[in-house]
Amino acid sequence: MTVPSVEVSSVPSELPTGKVLLDVREADEWAAGHAPGALHIPMSELAQRLGELPGDSEFYVVCRAGGRSARVTQYLNANGWDATNVDGGMQVWAAAGRPLVGEVDGAEPEVI
Repeated sequence: MTVPSVEVSSVPSELPTGKVLLDVREADEWAAGHAPGALHIPMSELAQRLGELPGDSEFYVVCRAGGRSARVTQYLNANGWDATNVDGGMQVWAAAGRPLVGEVDGAEPEVI
């Protein structure tokens, strides 16, 4: 099965209504640095938290490098959602100079 994918540069800086950036990394990765406004549901918790996904939205799915997000994209599309994998993940996001926010006091946001 082919996974629909998009380059980081094609993800709008300001997501329009109905589009969600879904970050599927683990809690420590999220806390170190994530995209502003992203929805955080770790891949390991996704099946139990599907009810938190807005049903009428399209998803850009992101992880650190693209592997986990590709699997989540496949899963979501197979189960009725509209999802696209973000190629290169948060590593490419940060390298492209896209904004990052963190939750570690006093630390510069980073992708780990």
